[in-house]
Amino acid sequence: MAPPRPSPAARLLREYGWDLMLGSIAAFYAVMVPYTKVEESFNVQAMHDILYHNYHIEKYDHLEFPGVVPRSFIGALVVSVISWPVVFLMHLFHVPKVYGLLAVRIMLGSIILMTLRLLRVQVKRKFGHHAEAFYVILTAIQFHLLFYSTRPLPNILALAFVNLTYYFWFKGNHRRTLEALIVAAVIFRCDMILLLGTIGLALLLNRSISLLEAIKCCVSTAIICIGLTALVDSIMWRRILWPEFEVLWFNSVLNRSSEWGTHSIHWYFTSALPRSMLIAYPLCMIGSFLDRRILPYILPVFSFVVLYSKLPHKELRFIIASIPMLNVSASLAASRVYNNRKKSGWKLLYVLMIGGFLASLGYSAVTFMASYNNYPGGYALKALHEADSLMNEKIVHIDAFTAMSGVSRFCESKYPWRYSKEEEISIEEYQERNFTYLLNEHRHISGYKCLFAVDGFSRAKIQPRIPPLSLVKEPKVFAHGNTRDPDILSLNWPGCPCGEDTHQISATGPLTANCEDAQPV
Repeated sequence: MAPPRPSPAARLLREYGWDLMLGSIAAFYAVMVPYTKVEESFNVQAMHDILYHNYHIEKYDHLEFPGVVPRSFIGALVVSVISWPVVFLMHLFHVPKVYGLLAVRIMLGSIILMTLRLLRVQVKRKFGHHAEAFYVILTAIQFHLLFYSTRPLPNILALAFVNLTYYFWFKGNHRRTLEALIVAAVIFRCDMILLLGTIGLALLLNRSISLLEAIKCCVSTAIICIGLTALVDSIMWRRILWPEFEVLWFNSVLNRSSEWGTHSIHWYFTSALPRSMLIAYPLCMIGSFLDRRILPYILPVFSFVVLYSKLPHKELRFIIASIPMLNVSASLAASRVYNNRKKSGWKLLYVLMIGGFLASLGYSAVTFMASYNNYPGGYALKALHEADSLMNEKIVHIDAFTAMSGVSRFCESKYPWRYSKEEEISIEEYQERNFTYLLNEHRHISGYKCLFAVDGFSRAKIQPRIPPLSLVKEPKVFAHGNTRDPDILSLNWPGCPCGEDTHQISATGPLTANCEDAQPV
């Protein structure tokens, strides 16, 4: 007798269950932490302007705040076009604009997760379903990869094509492997040239592709990509340019990226990768010894991180493209330990691995809570909108720190609210300006009354009790009202803290206690 056919729900779960799990985690991160940081500002503002200003390029944010180096509009354009129907419906039903930010982030995350699905399917085909399962589990208990997957960084836009690179590489389609990397390097992140070099060299050494074929493939794809980005971005930036070439010149030739801080040469291996991969980091090393099939893939990716370590300015997002492949190696080690868990000598490894999984999950929970409280600017603007329902026109000045810690154009409201991000205003000059509100990092400003403060994450503290780790928060962003505006002063404001240990607003808490006597007017 033939076994009963599985129901449609069972077939859907079997086919897409792992993807739904990863997607749910990524969506949870996006919903709980909807705001963005300064690193994401270009693409966030570009998506906003494409969706809300359309072809009126003169209103776009990048013309007023161009940033240090130009970036390509192509990624923002693609995500915005896909998100447009949802944002249009939100606009039709007068849904607050901040939900448009959530829409574009969820759409970007969906693109990244679709490419991760393609990679997962190839892991299953090449290494088995146990490796597939552990690949997904390791990705799920890591915080950074899924948290970043919905964040519109150039690195994440490039990650979509790097995941495709790994997919084609496992599939044996080496021409497509190089083409996907060329797109990532030419349009989104010029540093992907390093990964292109290590993977391309590996393909040449094992004779997977001939030198002539590789040159033809790379040159033809690069010409098309340069033409596309030069055409689109020259229109958007109103001058002829190839954005990633200017980024390459700035970071590599001029070596000016070090102006934003430097780290030691081993930082990626002793800090960034351990924090982002957690238990998968040691498992990755073990996997390369237990299963030699992964060596041809892991060595070029590992070499990419080594080469990148030569640059003094380092951030985790610069090497995030290596994590999916390193997770594959880790999944092979976890699968081998799991399959041999009942054998003598392997039992201890299995117990240690399970303990590592739980520790990784706990670390990711703590990291999430820190990130949850790391966007005081966004929470401050939200609280200001909710507290003042008066219909007279008001101008809010947003300083650089507030803008860098969660505020974007998606956070702005319609009339009567107006916004200024004018830079280089001295603290003494504020009282001469006609701003209704100020959102900035200063506790006291002459001519203004401190209305409330918003807490932000400061540091983690070890304590001799349960839980052993606590997150220390302190006031980061202060909201001030103009003392010449009686309507503002008539509202019920909680005031600002007297000392460093008195907090006002957290990401979850309401406006609280008053301390007006300590605030000069």
